[in-house]
Amino acid sequence: MSDDTRSDVYAELAAVGPYGVRPGHALITMVEPHPGHEYAYNRWYEDDHYYAGAMAMPWMYAGRRWVATRDLQLLRYPEKSAVAQPVTAGCYLSTYWVTDGRYADHMKWTVGINKRLNRDGRVYQDRTHVFTAFQDHEATVYRDGAAGPRDFHALDHPYAGLVLEVVDSGTPEQRAELLEWLRGRHLPKRLAGSPSAMVTVFRPTPLPGDRMTYVKQVEGVDTRLTLLWFLEADPRDVWEEHFTGLDTEVAATELGTVQFAAPFIPTVPGTDRYVDRLRSAR
Repeated sequence: MSDDTRSDVYAELAAVGPYGVRPGHALITMVEPHPGHEYAYNRWYEDDHYYAGAMAMPWMYAGRRWVATRDLQLLRYPEKSAVAQPVTAGCYLSTYWVTDGRYADHMKWTVGINKRLNRDGRVYQDRTHVFTAFQDHEATVYRDGAAGPRDFHALDHPYAGLVLEVVDSGTPEQRAELLEWLRGRHLPKRLAGSPSAMVTVFRPTPLPGDRMTYVKQVEGVDTRLTLLWFLEADPRDVWEEHFTGLDTEVAATELGTVQFAAPFIPTVPGTDRYVDRLRSAR
């Protein structure tokens, strides 16, 4: 094996292309470790994959892991979800920001490194990808206007919780209308006086044909929107007041259907906190 890492090319690459801080793209991945493999999966992801399979890659500049303990899983809706079957599936969520305009560059690297990790036995197999997609940023709506953290801070700021919401429209044209309704009316109204500091809105992009076989192709590329609500409070304390009824409000527009609304709390890196609460609500 050659020791040549082509370091001379790095300076050339750094001198060209976009290099802003805006999160133009995201990787949003929700995974279910197989029963009996919860601790081993958590240690593999935190000790190796979060870094080697994500943060060490070019243009992926921020990341955070989230967890849904059993009591949080039981708050999810709708019961019949196009995202998760059953709706409680997917107890770990990872979110990553990718520099605007660098999606293609990042994808070349991520396909290559994941093939290498798989070949070297550094991919944990006892897990299921419930919802995994790269996404393009469409909008960010802030509760407090210009005050407070921006979306590029969101994965580093110590938010107390996150809500993942997935909405499907019937057609690409309806999705465009839905996005305008979300950005201009629904989200500003919902955020006002709420524990949510911001909502980021993304649309999924298709995965490359040479992706790893354990990751299924993305659904709803032309009709789906993915929302991330960043919370300053524990989602359990505010769920009933602030997050029930999202589905009925969207349905009333006749532009889309909420397929998934799920609360999470941040993991504590380097620990196995919450792993013993994934299967029971104690």
